Amino acid sequence: MRSLIVLAGVLTIWAQPGAAQQNSHAQVERGRYITATANCQSCHTEAGGEAFAGGRAMETPFGTIHTPNITFDEATGIGRWSKDDFHRALHHGRSRDGSRLYPAFPYPHFTKMPRADVDAVYDYLASRPRVSKERKEHELPFPLSWRRMVGIWNMMFFEPGEFRADPARSPEWNRGAYLVEGPGHCAGCHTEKNLAGADNKDRHLMGGQLENWAAPNIRGGRNGGLEHWSAAEIVAFLKTGRNAHTGALTRMGEVVNVSTEEMTEADLGAIATYLKSLDSEARAPSSRPSEAVLKAGRAIYFDNCSACHVSTGVGVPHVFARLAGSNKLNDPDPTTVIRIILEGARAVPTAARPSPLSMPAFGWKLTDDQIASVASYVRASWGNNGAPVTAAQVEDVRSALTARR
Repeated sequence: MRSLIVLAGVLTIWAQPGAAQQNSHAQVERGRYITATANCQSCHTEAGGEAFAGGRAMETPFGTIHTPNITFDEATGIGRWSKDDFHRALHHGRSRDGSRLYPAFPYPHFTKMPRADVDAVYDYLASRPRVSKERKEHELPFPLSWRRMVGIWNMMFFEPGEFRADPARSPEWNRGAYLVEGPGHCAGCHTEKNLAGADNKDRHLMGGQLENWAAPNIRGGRNGGLEHWSAAEIVAFLKTGRNAHTGALTRMGEVVNVSTEEMTEADLGAIATYLKSLDSEARAPSSRPSEAVLKAGRAIYFDNCSACHVSTGVGVPHVFARLAGSNKLNDPDPTTVIRIILEGARAVPTAARPSPLSMPAFGWKLTDDQIASVASYVRASWGNNGAPVTAAQVEDVRSALTARR
């Protein structure tokens, strides 16, 4: 009888949301891997803060979203959430209390994850240290601060449902499609948004904007931004943060650090297979800068840039980015090019490439006109087809960065 009472008590504790559960090492490890594929740590970790404890400010066109604590602290995290609560959040965009989550949380992508994967993520997070950290209030204007507005957004733009494999495609292609469209939520950055902040499906993975960065076209088929990258080069970039063309910077550097670097070669190969199957729209030829702009830009380039990127724009493979054929330079949106010239950039160090190579900032040295000239020059040289950059565009980016600081 006493044994039955003890057993009943154990079962009661085990069934409680957030209670310590003895999940197998294999289940927790599986959850850790799936959590990495979903890049949860990047968004749910504040700079210098505890992993998954939230607090990161995510800038959107509608205001600032502060990410929540997803450790299992009962008072400030998700320690009172059951697996059903957690699944409902990822699949339907609903919090434990039934309130709607803002789609800055990528549940429109996570809905594609099967229940077993979601449960594994829950078990992994439950195994981690609890961190007490109060959540900051979102900075959204009315009526966007009224969460019921999200219900209207969902009716218009959200379609819940797990990923369904295409039987006409290979298992590798389907695995890549699942990772890109589901947990990887690549469209969150690499797809332009409509006025309501939803993905423009006609421009899927053809580039987008996020926090004063232009995320490039990552389609790898005909006319795609990665058309000139081989599948092996895509894998190398995602695994090591570098390849012969470029290095992973800023937000993409975070993705490599806490997500793709942790993934298996097989999964990265599947992602490459999927991306290489996606054709893009042919781009119309861009107008050429004037000869005066090209002359000025060429002189600035040779004085400030050619030592690393070489006079012919070929760079140094795996060290200094190749500018000839760069998808960043050929992007119709020059924001990233302007920003990198203004404030510099740092290639993320990884286990395979531990040297944190940096490009210096030139915003202190060059005027808006000079930056526009050199940006126009590199976007129109060595076979590149980027439109000219104006001083007004540089001024806009400089002002936005100054306001952020």
